[in-house]
Amino acid sequence: MPDSCTCGAQLPPDALFCHKCGKPQRDLVTPDDPPEPVSAPVTPPPPPPPPADTAGPRLTFHDQVAVRIAVYVGVSATVLCLIFPLVNWLAAGFVAVYLYRRKTRRLLDVSAGIHIGWITGLVMFPLGALVFAVNAISGRWGSLWLEQMKNTPTQDPALQRQMVQFFQSPAGMAVALLFSLGFLFLLIIGLSVAGGAFGAKVLGGHRA
Repeated sequence: MPDSCTCGAQLPPDALFCHKCGKPQRDLVTPDDPPEPVSAPVTPPPPPPPPADTAGPRLTFHDQVAVRIAVYVGVSATVLCLIFPLVNWLAAGFVAVYLYRRKTRRLLDVSAGIHIGWITGLVMFPLGALVFAVNAISGRWGSLWLEQMKNTPTQDPALQRQMVQFFQSPAGMAVALLFSLGFLFLLIIGLSVAGGAFGAKVLGGHRA
């Protein structure tokens, strides 16, 4: 690097420009722009897993497997009603839960057991009502009903005789028939639901 500029001015050591005329004394190297940092691609977090279905399947009449099992169990329980009265309706709900779990390999909680017991009870009631109607038409049911009323102890024999006479009439028999069918409905549904809930409680915690 020269000690003086072409204009005659004396330059200090390592001067880049002339302090008098401003003439550059050496080539300036402009550094390149630093490269922009490359950021790593951002991977979105995986979606959370769906919540576990701890409540068991929701059984309705849209479940064809549950309906088929209910029909099969309901018919079988009705056939056995003459051998095991009351017990057959309770066992029907339990057996329906067992067969459904064995068929589908699905766990059932108490709520699902109640639902399949309800479906089974609704299938059994028309069949049980048919058996009851056959007994009523044959006169067996009316005879048992009147015999029970006559043998029921009461403090008013006159009122008892009036009730017996009323239920011997067609209107009285119709009232007694409706009352008996309503009681039969509650009995079948209640026992079947109880059996389904018990079956789900006993069988629902273990895979078949």
